[in-house]
Amino acid sequence: MRMFARFLGFVFATATIVFLIGSIAAAGLIYYFSKDLPDTEQLRNYEPPVTTRLHAGDGSILAEYSHERRLFLPSSAIPQMVKQAFISAEDKNFYNHVGVDPEGVMRAVTVLAQGGRHMQGASTITQQVAKNFLVGNERSIERKVREALVAFRIEAAYPKDKILELYLNEIYLGLGNYGVGAAALNYFNKSVNELTLAEAAYLAALPKAPSNYHPFQNRERAIERRNYVIDRLIADDYVTAEEGAKAKAEPLGVNPRVLSPNTYVAGYFAEEVRRQLLEQYSEKKLYEGGLSVRTTLDPKMQAWTRKALADGLVRFDEAHGFRGAMNHIDISSDWGVTLAAIPGLGDVNPWRLAVVLDVSGDSARIGLQPGREKSGEVARERETGVLTAEGMRWAGRGPRAALSAGDVIYVEPFAGHAPGQYRLRQIPDISGAMVAMDPHTGRVFSMVGGFSFDQSSFNRATQALRQPGSSFKPFVYATALDNGYTPSSSILDEPISIQQADGTYWTPENFEGGHGTGAHPLRYGVEHSKNMMTVRLAKDVGMPLIAEYAKRFGVYDEMTPYLSMALGAGETTLLRMVTGYSMLANGGKRIKPTLIDRIQDRWGKTLYRHDERQCIGCDAAQWENQLEPKLIDKREQVLDPLTAYQITSIMEGVIQRGTGVSIKAVGKHLAGKTGTTNEAKDLWFVGFSPDLAVGVFIGYDRPRSLGSHAQAAQFAAPIFRDFMMVALKDKPDTPFRVPPGIKLISIDVHSGLRSSGAGTILEAFKPGTAPPDAYSSGGGPRALDTPHDVDQQVGSGTGGLY
Repeated sequence: MRMFARFLGFVFATATIVFLIGSIAAAGLIYYFSKDLPDTEQLRNYEPPVTTRLHAGDGSILAEYSHERRLFLPSSAIPQMVKQAFISAEDKNFYNHVGVDPEGVMRAVTVLAQGGRHMQGASTITQQVAKNFLVGNERSIERKVREALVAFRIEAAYPKDKILELYLNEIYLGLGNYGVGAAALNYFNKSVNELTLAEAAYLAALPKAPSNYHPFQNRERAIERRNYVIDRLIADDYVTAEEGAKAKAEPLGVNPRVLSPNTYVAGYFAEEVRRQLLEQYSEKKLYEGGLSVRTTLDPKMQAWTRKALADGLVRFDEAHGFRGAMNHIDISSDWGVTLAAIPGLGDVNPWRLAVVLDVSGDSARIGLQPGREKSGEVARERETGVLTAEGMRWAGRGPRAALSAGDVIYVEPFAGHAPGQYRLRQIPDISGAMVAMDPHTGRVFSMVGGFSFDQSSFNRATQALRQPGSSFKPFVYATALDNGYTPSSSILDEPISIQQADGTYWTPENFEGGHGTGAHPLRYGVEHSKNMMTVRLAKDVGMPLIAEYAKRFGVYDEMTPYLSMALGAGETTLLRMVTGYSMLANGGKRIKPTLIDRIQDRWGKTLYRHDERQCIGCDAAQWENQLEPKLIDKREQVLDPLTAYQITSIMEGVIQRGTGVSIKAVGKHLAGKTGTTNEAKDLWFVGFSPDLAVGVFIGYDRPRSLGSHAQAAQFAAPIFRDFMMVALKDKPDTPFRVPPGIKLISIDVHSGLRSSGAGTILEAFKPGTAPPDAYSSGGGPRALDTPHDVDQQVGSGTGGLY
């Protein structure tokens, strides 16, 4: 008995010593691993990288920018079903443990003791938060110990819902998605609140190894893993067996969301916004800051703009004939696979790439480029059609003469013909741009910077510096009207020679040539785009003053005061020209062009707002018979409103009687001006209705002549017309607002004299000015009636423009 007692004492003493030694060792290890553990306090102000989203004016999503696709959701916004799915799949004891699950630890130790090659996960959700945020993912025992210690600290510092919120927003779920918000949207095109049980279970199946459960490449494994998660939900009493069985019977149902500015053919618009955000903020703020950007884009107007410009560019291009196939492939084997490998433009729908299979008689049989499955594989279906001689009429050659088997071309369904018939298309060599803007606010409704953004991201609306030609003339005439001239002031349409700095003479000519037609009122010079009249007027008004007005309107920052600049010889952008015309349309108020209405940060705080007007009384808590709210408009007046109406009225005449007469078919009150530069390298039309300003530019990227007889009236004006036909179709015909003080007097359009007979119009005059009873010379202090006036020290010009 005594021996037994001694033995028990020995065992107890030994156990005590071992316990003490173990405790000291454990304490030492904990101290060793704890001395440089990361601070869990940083989790309190967790701001993960979040996707920046661009919204169109109607709220629809235009584009997203991110390094990690993530939409942060607070715990309260995540449905219980989604939380339960992840808990059952990853950590069933989440609400009961203190950071480390002993059951999981024992499982990992057992595997390690059996000689397992890899460390077993068995990590709790809290441990995964510690790993993802603070410790890192190095595969080692030391890291696992540190992870466990940090997990204990996290559990002591934060409630379970906060830990789960961190986890569900940080976890990688495949296909570039981080967090359940982005995954729900991009896997199923749904918010988390719309997910079904089966969909939530699939997302919860992904954290272990997203690539192993790829919805298309490993579909069967993905379904098997999803069903396992559903079984765990049943076992944990989160759902009933009947609900689980129904969910397991559902297909995987993954339908990846495709989001691209091409949805609205708005690649140029979205890229311009991205560039502005990158310039205004840092790259980190753009791609990780979770900005919410409300743009000014009108999706319908954007589509109309793109179609009008594309149709105009195609008209010009097809008038110059077919340049031949864009590629040639071998069709002896499966032509679909070969054709699918050729990259096509994604923003030229309904155009499609096709390959000529054979040519017989007056038609060609074509094979259309097949699409791709969601897995990325080429679709098995092969679609064919017929390219008829009628569909190639514009090419000037029939199918047999122009095409051969294996040629790769673009085709478009032949509207008005039987299904399966196509017409030949080709990507235009010519390019251009088009912008539509609210003239009262500067909000850009639509912007197209070329035929195809996929082909070239260079934005010709904002980045291309081109000569505006005669579309600049309204600013010359507005300067004159604002400084003593009247619409009836008479200018000679006769030759004028200007001596340049090198001693040579520059003699501008009208487009139609000739020696001039005598004296005419100002209106005639704009309506018929007379170069000789414009130069005489600019010479008398003075180029320094015109340069000042050009700066006011934002057309040029610093315009050199050469007379050739009065004919649009300087270089500017389409957006600047549309902005300048908008100020003529809105009564002379300065506006700033913008593609962005508002920018908010991830918490909803407004960082930027375009509308800078103050609203007095808008913040009243309730109605107490106070005065109605009042908007305070502090915009600068860059032009007398009376002058603005005068030049607008004159530009209405451009469409009624002048170079833009083709636009008269729109049947609405419109004003505008054509612009054709020297050698027809640039063609413009810029104009406006009372509430919509639009500009069109076309030209080659490497400037060259569009043809010896090319004119803006022939190619640019019809694009403007086609757009306005659609954009104003359901709008009332609203006349331009006549400002107080303007007096409308009936005059003869040719002489500018008072008249009540045939050929008269109502001309706008300011107070104190009256139509002349006889011709005046120049409307200024110096007569402009010398056929060959010579000016000294004017500076060098760039040649005639019209």
